[in-house]
Amino acid sequence: MADDVQPFDPATALGPIGDEIVFENEYVRVWGLALDPGGRQPWHKHDLPYLVIPLTDGDNEMHFADGRRRPTKETPGQALWREPGIPHELFNRSGWRYRNVLVELKIAGFAKA
Repeated sequence: MADDVQPFDPATALGPIGDEIVFENEYVRVWGLALDPGGRQPWHKHDLPYLVIPLTDGDNEMHFADGRRRPTKETPGQALWREPGIPHELFNRSGWRYRNVLVELKIAGFAKA
């Protein structure tokens, strides 16, 4: 990953959340994502709350539209809760392929205890 990453341009067309939708119904949308070493997931935005479930170890860095950067370390089997937010992109800083499953929740509060 280069340090000369370009800042977010509001005119940029946002990309998809992941590489492919692997399942979808009225409650959830499930994405698969794979990033090669040094790879980048283009600018995108989450409009729904979601879980990230790493399938491989992750040594990534998120770049946000407001200029913030956040390194992330992930371990297979974790379930990481994320709220909707501003546009961001993801860089794989590792020497291996990073893979995850991302589960978007379409209907908040549909499960009753």
